[in-house]
Amino acid sequence: MLLCQISDLHIKTRGELSYRVVDTADFLRRCVEHIVALKQQPDALIVTGDLVDSGRADEYQFLRELLAPLKMPMYLIPGNHDERGALRAAFPEHSWMTGRDRIDYVIDAHELRIVALDTVIPGKSGGEVLPESMAWLDEVLAAEPDRPTVVLMHHPPFTSGIVYMDRMGLASSPLMAEVIARHPQVERVLCGHLHRSIQTRFAGTLASTCPSTAHQINLDLSADAPGKFVMEPPGYQLHLWSPASGLISHTVTIGEFDGPYAFR
Repeated sequence: MLLCQISDLHIKTRGELSYRVVDTADFLRRCVEHIVALKQQPDALIVTGDLVDSGRADEYQFLRELLAPLKMPMYLIPGNHDERGALRAAFPEHSWMTGRDRIDYVIDAHELRIVALDTVIPGKSGGEVLPESMAWLDEVLAAEPDRPTVVLMHHPPFTSGIVYMDRMGLASSPLMAEVIARHPQVERVLCGHLHRSIQTRFAGTLASTCPSTAHQINLDLSADAPGKFVMEPPGYQLHLWSPASGLISHTVTIGEFDGPYAFR
């Protein structure tokens, strides 16, 4: 199974730039074109939060238009820039988003089981996992102990060393670690929020973040580093699952580059 992950799209109203600099819609168009052109088409697409920039209905309608060329099944979770009600209203056919107050759900339709966890605190940049959410996650994972599983969330359950972003990180991550550690079938915890490709060991598995389809967070590990973004190349990730090798993740850079050339 080939799973494609995109994250932190930050789509604004048509024609509006993010921070008066970034044309996030044009970047997403390029990303979609890149995915459509892949020789091996993904079996499913996951979008790990910050789908739009202000949580407005017109932004979500524009997002639908931009994602329309992608024909594979698509699974969305909110980030701190999203608004649950507007997201649900814009994608009413995504019935898995309607069962709970938070957008937590399970997808059993693929070789990899997908468990989505909503970490949003309305009006806040940081996220949280609640005890009731962790009880739900524990129950869901216990129901299928032999199914390889990925857990999706926007806020990563680890500190990155990018202090500006870590200040708006995930509260109660030790509670989540206790749950994940009980379920060795969890192949990966797939996150967004940090606008960079970052990986670390977490609770017996691997937690990772996906680059943004647009702008990236400036990589400055100083304790007093200010919050800034850079126009490094955008990207996305491909997660390849097979029973023989487990889950292997590739970070893809979006753009046009010379090659491929034959080795001689």
